[in-house]
Amino acid sequence: MNVVASLYRTAAIAIRPDPERTVSSWADEYRVLTSKESPEPGPWRTDRVPHLREIMDCLSPSHPAHTVVFVKAAQIGATEAGLNWIGYVVDQTPGPMLVVQPTTMVGTRYSRQRVAPLIENAKDGVLRRKIVAPRSKDGGNTLDLKEFPGGVLIIGGSNSAATLRSMPICYLHLDEIDGYPEDVDGEGDPVAIAEERTEKFRRRKVYKSSTPTTEGLSRISDEYEASDRRRWYVPCHHCTHWQPLQWAQVHWDAGDAKTAVYVCRDCGSPWSDGERYRNITHGEWRAERAFEGIAGFHAPAMVSLMAPLEAIVRKWLRAQKRPEKLKSFVNLSLGETWKDKALTIDKTGLLERRENYEAEPLPRGVVVITAGVDVQDDRFEIEIVGWGRDEETWSIDYRVLNGDPSAPALWKDLDAELRGTFAHPAGIQLPIRATCIDSGGHHTQAVYKFCKERWGRKVWATKGMGGPGRLIMGKPTRNNKAKVPLFPLGVDTAKALVYARLQLREHGTGYCHFPDRYDEEYFAQLTAEKVVTRYTRGFPARVWVKPDGVRNEALDCRVLALGAFVGLAPKMNRLCSEMELRLKAIEPDDEPDDEEVPAAKPRRPARRSNWINRW
Repeated sequence: MNVVASLYRTAAIAIRPDPERTVSSWADEYRVLTSKESPEPGPWRTDRVPHLREIMDCLSPSHPAHTVVFVKAAQIGATEAGLNWIGYVVDQTPGPMLVVQPTTMVGTRYSRQRVAPLIENAKDGVLRRKIVAPRSKDGGNTLDLKEFPGGVLIIGGSNSAATLRSMPICYLHLDEIDGYPEDVDGEGDPVAIAEERTEKFRRRKVYKSSTPTTEGLSRISDEYEASDRRRWYVPCHHCTHWQPLQWAQVHWDAGDAKTAVYVCRDCGSPWSDGERYRNITHGEWRAERAFEGIAGFHAPAMVSLMAPLEAIVRKWLRAQKRPEKLKSFVNLSLGETWKDKALTIDKTGLLERRENYEAEPLPRGVVVITAGVDVQDDRFEIEIVGWGRDEETWSIDYRVLNGDPSAPALWKDLDAELRGTFAHPAGIQLPIRATCIDSGGHHTQAVYKFCKERWGRKVWATKGMGGPGRLIMGKPTRNNKAKVPLFPLGVDTAKALVYARLQLREHGTGYCHFPDRYDEEYFAQLTAEKVVTRYTRGFPARVWVKPDGVRNEALDCRVLALGAFVGLAPKMNRLCSEMELRLKAIEPDDEPDDEEVPAAKPRRPARRSNWINRW
């Protein structure tokens, strides 16, 4: 009898008419934020995030959109809109719902830190009454599954095909889709797999949100292009001209973020942050294309009422000399794809900017030295790189050790090279602090043996790993016969960073110096590879390729030396400041004073070994 009653109750829920209430009005009535979730804890107020109202209401049953796409800057409310939708579904339109995060680990954290407070803190216990308490005997409330009358909420990761194809889904939230893998468990695109679960539902809703990544590879940008492409338009309080908020209209005095203002595109009047906020509250979404079931929204950080222009401009100024930070700014603050210009490098330009310096004494700016070793069948190639403030680099030396890597003699020569020290103008000897050796060739076991015996000297075995988004130096594993720590080296990420820095023209942050003794062949090898876009099962991917017959050992060595620096993670600001004090202490005054001055208190000499080994 209970089973029959349950079936009738489920059927009644399924056929009842859609409620008039929208997602935004539900959130205003029931959602409560805690201090762990928001800098402004308390009842949810959609009027504080006016750009989210229409996005949430497109997820309401009364709206004709079946898909909502939100390409956006970071920390602009996309996840909050999704959480409000979850609460609405549980309370108002129950059905099977799936939330997909980039990985199962992120999904677990999202469930614990975001979904659990949503349920616990909703007003009047409206969600607690419908979702059983955690750790209850019936198992209806776990981290990845939460049951409620008429529906179920499943939380998973895009890296699990089993989660994506587990059951039919009426409501689907795909969060941060640009972080999804191209293929999951050999079954294809995780977005396509998940969307296929919704096809049987007439009232299905799909919500896709993400910050974008690289042009041509960004899922969310492709989804937005297929939508009606809405942008947030605001009126000018001076001339009433309506306009989308654009980065080109943000002006400031050179180097002074405090002077940042938004300038009206029509009348040229400057807006203070307060005026911009008031204009935003009167804004509206306007579409560039006809609506055909997919509502698309684009929002840069400037549309937020909690994003002062000074803070945004400071990020821009900090990013100017760091290509990797500039990419992050474009993606995370502007909500736009990064147009990657660092695909090829002209070797001639690098050859022309060589400088006159030697390996000893070292250039004054060097405070840390690393090395990269590329293992070939008949030689070792080694680059020794000096690192200074803000990761400015000097190539100290490039050496080739000819011989047979299967014989001990060549490894003995390599050990002698890596034990060498370099005289610094400050009067100290700097050692090679860390070394990465590629283990991916024909002499893997020999590399393992050599590195295992020198682990204490930070001589590390690495294995190059292709693919986007990998860390330059990942966590080491011992899953090999020698049980030696093996570091995965994100070669695509490292090469992109090297190429971006090779394009810098001004000395300072990230700039790469080369001595005039390096010949054209070195620079040909350093710039040998280029990035092309290839399609695998219909999906684009950036691939680094080397033309046939061209050598690239110099690039490999630079990538390995970069990996050693990242793995070492030295405290560069402190080391640079200490080195500057040492240089100042031993240099005579440029203009000696004729007047008598009290004798300076003798300096206590720094202990060299402590300075070198202290990080």
